[in-house]
Amino acid sequence: MRLAEFDYALPEELIAQRPAPERAASRLLRLDAASGRLEDCAFADLPALSGKRDTLVLNDTRVIKARLGGAKASGGRIELFVERVTGAREALALIRSSHHPRAGGELVVGDGVRVTVTGREEDLYRVRFAEDVDAVLERCGAVPLPPYIRHVPGAEDAERYQTVYAREPGAVAAPTAGLHFDRALLARIEAAGARLAHLTLHVGAGTFQPVRSEDIDAHRMHNERYEVPRATMDAIAGRRVMAVGTTALRALESAALTGQLRGETDLFVRPGFQFLLVDRLLTNFHLPKSSLLMLVAAFAGMDNMRRAYAHAIARRYRFFSYGDAMLIERAA
Repeated sequence: MRLAEFDYALPEELIAQRPAPERAASRLLRLDAASGRLEDCAFADLPALSGKRDTLVLNDTRVIKARLGGAKASGGRIELFVERVTGAREALALIRSSHHPRAGGELVVGDGVRVTVTGREEDLYRVRFAEDVDAVLERCGAVPLPPYIRHVPGAEDAERYQTVYAREPGAVAAPTAGLHFDRALLARIEAAGARLAHLTLHVGAGTFQPVRSEDIDAHRMHNERYEVPRATMDAIAGRRVMAVGTTALRALESAALTGQLRGETDLFVRPGFQFLLVDRLLTNFHLPKSSLLMLVAAFAGMDNMRRAYAHAIARRYRFFSYGDAMLIERAA
């Protein structure tokens, strides 16, 4: 398939710049892929759309304060975006600067912490901090909001760009479908008879990277670390599985494809993919020409995806990370 098939025109004012006043106050567009039927709902309706045969699988990754401002030893300004912490004082990072840093070069970030560039892995740099990375990020880092959110991250973002069930630090982007849940709504879903289960996939910087090849089959995803507990596999056995977010779906389907409950995945889900575990997908609305939109097209069908997005635009749904949600029931 061609990249242009996944383009659509989105009015700029529909890009949500801030979250809804309350987590569960978002709208929910429900799509039945078998019939093509669309239904406008509220996210708070989700307990009524779940029941005793359902298991909701939540990604419990926790977003780290991955963005650090700084400078080269020569004085030029840089931004260091930690993609993955690989050791107590080591990380893989994206570095934005006027010239590419060289191996052996020194940077100064945050409140004066020295960072040495030790090598490169494709578009990521290997870097070594003079202090523990986690401590530096917590003290000096900023919430890594997506580039289409234009305000400077503040206290509201530190809370709301994080799910209420986040517990495993390591993501540089939030699993945004989970941002709509508060604890009261989760309790109502359990009271309706559905099970809740957890897994971890640490969302990497690749989630922000565009698909650059016109032939989408040539696109390669960045590796992301995942772990699916055995208890989660037990909790979904024989039940209708709702993946809360594309990250939960990719972790579940990676485990099903490889038989490995933990490891790294570069699974690229696009039209033609054969799903093994996931029956329902709860997700936000995604950017044009993105790998996430391709996953939605694979799950819902191309025509259904296009109709749903056209409907959402016409009904003025809010798009992207702080936007509204969509529940897709996959056709058998």
